[in-house]
Amino acid sequence: MPAQDIRLYPRATLALLTGLNLFNYIDRYVLFAVQPLIQAEFKVSDTDLGLLTTGFLICYMVSAPLIGLVADRVSRKWIIIGGAVVWSVATLLTAATYDYRTLFIRHMIVGVGEASFVALAPAFISDLFPEEKRGRALGIFYVAFGMGPGIGYLLGGHLGHDYGWRAPFYVGAIPGVILAAAMMFIPEPKRGATDTIPDTRERTSWRGLFSNGAFWTATFGMAMINFAIGGLSDWMPTFLVRVHGMQLNHANYVFGSITVVNGIAAALLGGWLGDRLLRRTSAAYYMLSAVAMLLAVPIMYVAIHSSGNLMFATVAIGEFLLLLNTSPLNAALVDSVSGRIRASAIALNLFVSHALGDAISPTLIGYISDRRSLQTGFLATIVAVVVGVVMLFYGMRFAPRIHISSSEESTGVTV
Repeated sequence: MPAQDIRLYPRATLALLTGLNLFNYIDRYVLFAVQPLIQAEFKVSDTDLGLLTTGFLICYMVSAPLIGLVADRVSRKWIIIGGAVVWSVATLLTAATYDYRTLFIRHMIVGVGEASFVALAPAFISDLFPEEKRGRALGIFYVAFGMGPGIGYLLGGHLGHDYGWRAPFYVGAIPGVILAAAMMFIPEPKRGATDTIPDTRERTSWRGLFSNGAFWTATFGMAMINFAIGGLSDWMPTFLVRVHGMQLNHANYVFGSITVVNGIAAALLGGWLGDRLLRRTSAAYYMLSAVAMLLAVPIMYVAIHSSGNLMFATVAIGEFLLLLNTSPLNAALVDSVSGRIRASAIALNLFVSHALGDAISPTLIGYISDRRSLQTGFLATIVAVVVGVVMLFYGMRFAPRIHISSSEESTGVTV
């Protein structure tokens, strides 16, 4: 490969995977934007609405470990392509969805397709960028984690209001297929090509993984973040409509705009800060995530119980602090294991972090809401964040020692 292509290849691959990730999250979060419309048509309870996300995540997290085990032995590129095609085509099935059961099945199929992509993309990226740059690289990739949901709310609020709740689901289908086709021209990177952390039993084998403190504390911390973000994202538009009397399209526009801005700023800043702090301490990723979550706790409480401008301000600040950990915590995860088992380790992380996180929280919040109120249900997310803070501060002691090169240009790869 010519020298110029070597320099462009990591960036082009990162851009392509980020594009796929963006439409992946747009499709997933459109549902939350139109839940009141679905509820009105199908006459279902809040618990039933929460079960849509739970069903999606059950398929997502159960299929991820199987996909990860296969991906550590065969080409990851073709699994990523196949997964993107599956969730894109499943999105089009919304046109034939006229009852709750069909919608539930459709959402489960999307879960399998998205697991094929999300489980492998971070491992793919980590083989393109060295440890001291992974926070920034993953920061770019996880811009989609906030930006995609924000766009999903905006599209769902606008198109759902004007054309019905099915219309916004079609937006991500064709781009997903096009980007999947472009992946066919991307070379498969060598596993562990940019790793410098020495191999140990805990980092290189499945048996050793179960005693890998760095992996498990990052995973459990991520589970608590998934619990909070998943539950709040699922119910926030409904909360603004039901508790604060907003119109659905206005609620989605406001919250979607906040989420787009937060998603871009928090992911990029979190990745940059994590890499900068890594020069001072190998535990930087864990520490930054824990501190951001700790600061979010009182902000979240005020957001749930306030109104007017104070409510909107604290919602924005609280969401920013929660999203700030996305890049550094995912960098901590990929650094905790060797490239030999990275895909399957990330897949295991997806299973555990979603099983204990957002596979539970939407339904739990809906259940509490049916019996008390949405505000009471939201308190569960604060408890989860507190548990995550404790776990990540504890995880700092397990962070692997990372060698920082004297000059970042010496790696030949820039972000």
